[in-house]
Amino acid sequence: MKRRDFLHLMRTPAPGRSVLNPVFSPVETLGTGLEAYSGPWEIAQVIHLLRRVMFGAKWEDIQFFLQSDPDTAVETLLTAGEAPPLPVNDYNSENFTDPAVPSGDTWVNAFYDLSAEPYRIASLKSWWVGNLIDQESNIIEKLILFWHNHIPVQFGEVFYAAWNFRYVDTLRQNALGNFRDMIKAMTLDPAMLHFLNGQFNSAGAPDENYARELQELFCIGKGPDSQYTEEDVREAARILTGWRVNYLTNEIFFQPLEHDSGDKQFSSFYGNQLIQGKTGSQGAEELDELLDMILANDECALFLCRKIYRFFVYHEIDELTEEMVIGPLAQVMRDNNYELRPVLAVLFKSQHFFDMLQYGAQIKGPMDHLIGMYREFHTPIPDRTMLMDRYQHNATVHYVGALFLQNLGDPPNVSGWPAYHQAPVFDKSWISTDTLPRRAQFSDWLLWAGISTENFLSQLDILGTVAQLPNPGDPNALVDDILKWMYSINLPLQFRLQLKAILLSGQISDYYWTDAWVAYVNDPTNEMKRETVRNRLLPFFYTILHQEEYQLS
Repeated sequence: MKRRDFLHLMRTPAPGRSVLNPVFSPVETLGTGLEAYSGPWEIAQVIHLLRRVMFGAKWEDIQFFLQSDPDTAVETLLTAGEAPPLPVNDYNSENFTDPAVPSGDTWVNAFYDLSAEPYRIASLKSWWVGNLIDQESNIIEKLILFWHNHIPVQFGEVFYAAWNFRYVDTLRQNALGNFRDMIKAMTLDPAMLHFLNGQFNSAGAPDENYARELQELFCIGKGPDSQYTEEDVREAARILTGWRVNYLTNEIFFQPLEHDSGDKQFSSFYGNQLIQGKTGSQGAEELDELLDMILANDECALFLCRKIYRFFVYHEIDELTEEMVIGPLAQVMRDNNYELRPVLAVLFKSQHFFDMLQYGAQIKGPMDHLIGMYREFHTPIPDRTMLMDRYQHNATVHYVGALFLQNLGDPPNVSGWPAYHQAPVFDKSWISTDTLPRRAQFSDWLLWAGISTENFLSQLDILGTVAQLPNPGDPNALVDDILKWMYSINLPLQFRLQLKAILLSGQISDYYWTDAWVAYVNDPTNEMKRETVRNRLLPFFYTILHQEEYQLS
């Protein structure tokens, strides 16, 4: 099936599908806190951890971390690896040739070119998708998505690929580091200065856009205890005057003549702090004082920990969770001067995180669903040397993610995606009578036909997926292992029997599957033996991927 055929299919939702409903609401009965987890370390716990901190749980990762323990596993996952290679010109074709960047060379330092920017931005998005699929066994790629949602820009609004790449790279460099360093870097990021009008903020006409979002969305939030005032927004905007982007070098500089050098008085929410105005180049120092003041407010750490909790654990936070998890976690953040790694380590090692009621409590976001399926089924994609094929394939996956309501690089607004913040719906907004059939249609596409480019076919590797299991020739063990792996909650015996019947093609005896599998393993190049097994696994996995429970993490 070619891409254009699938796009037509995706625009025609399948009839008769129900909308996914949550299986349970766990937080009402949770009484666990941040004490270190001391329960069993089995496949369910490993899969829960991997799916929450990465995209999907590959079988080899499950086996690797099963040999460890919760503490060591979390420490490993919180250790950053190598950054991926830079994005390159993978878009030159007979229809367009980048006048400044040869094919295969990176464009990240290329200057603005109106005709080239759409292709470079598409290349950036394609590159990002590839990074997710090829991710190492750590949390970095998941954290980049978290921070992209928390401190977003829109690539299409910025419309400068070099700035957009620098923004993503800034997220990568700071994802597991210090929040203060990150928010300062974001404040002075070219894409952000453009996106929220910072580069036009001047003494004669202070622009309040970034000053408002810095408090309302990035640091303090809009909770009942967030009592900053409109005057605080105006004073912060005055502090932020004078920062500019040099369009010739893409570097950030401070322009003293554009800076408001007057004193800035803040409200009682910030302890009535006065930030004295400074002249000349010293005016740039006011930014540090502003950030120190904001982060010193207790509400900042609380707000950030709530955002982390909702993204990685569960969307609802009741009074008990606030008391036993959020408050203590915020204290960890303050005690560590806003270093992020200690906060994540305490959370992911906690009894609360591994409470059984958390398993399957999230609806997978589009990237979790798409990328997780790619990784768990060992779906091959073109390598980085196959420039155009990789670009086309990854761009298709990105497009599908946008159809699923998560356009990577272009969140709907400065608040990020509603599923991560919009009460009371939260992650239920990912699923509708439109998006749920689309998810099923895309899994069908990858399962039965695959994504074709000129020189490559990307298709779920169902034979390889099954072959890595400990006892794939036993239909009972196969069903049991697949369900433990693919689903985050238990399913009834009737469904297990349904899956087994598919493997047996309606026969009664287990050997009907066992004999077919053994024959294939002993002669894998025999097309008839191979297709006998594959033709049973296709409806087997079709049934698994179509269940609503597959949407849960």
